Amino acid sequence: MLDVDVIDSPAAATVALEPLRSRLLSELARPASAATLATRVGLARQKVNYHLRALESHGLIKVAERRKWGGLTERLLVATATSYVISPGALGPVAVDPARDMDRLSASYLIALGARVVREVNDLARRAKETDKRLATLAVDTEVRFRSAADRAAFSQELTEAITKLVSKYHDESAPGGRAHRLVLMAHPLPQKPATKETS
Repeated sequence: MLDVDVIDSPAAATVALEPLRSRLLSELARPASAATLATRVGLARQKVNYHLRALESHGLIKVAERRKWGGLTERLLVATATSYVISPGALGPVAVDPARDMDRLSASYLIALGARVVREVNDLARRAKETDKRLATLAVDTEVRFRSAADRAAFSQELTEAITKLVSKYHDESAPGGRAHRLVLMAHPLPQKPATKETS
């Protein structure tokens, strides 16, 4: 089972987003039969089987085990991943694209960059898996709390200068056998936790 799988087919996205099928996917983090799932979600087994067939036809679940019970064979199914992300590519021509004319300091541009990361890295990861190779990636995730807007601006300036210096040091447009990498730096405020009401 993958940690994360990216859904890039519009039809598979539609199937995965349907509420009951999404619930079945979450229930299938561990192998289970249609009968077990029917009990958990409170539906007839035939109806659960209908939804399971839809999920299986789009590669979102697979057979984990087959058990013989008398003359019958019971299939235990499992999700293909622990969690899923819908690729912007599933939206076709209306998918967000940072190449379109956007304000580069806007939240929309930041979202577009994140969407492009999902699309591109998913494609690279899929190709690496097909050729049984490891995909070289780097991710840095941290938090910084600024004392003031002036500090935030100074940090942005220093970070830009440091990255520019590093890129000019290591970038070689004409290196034989070299491979271009995309470097994306993002910063956004952390979502605030809702204030808890004091009990009187």
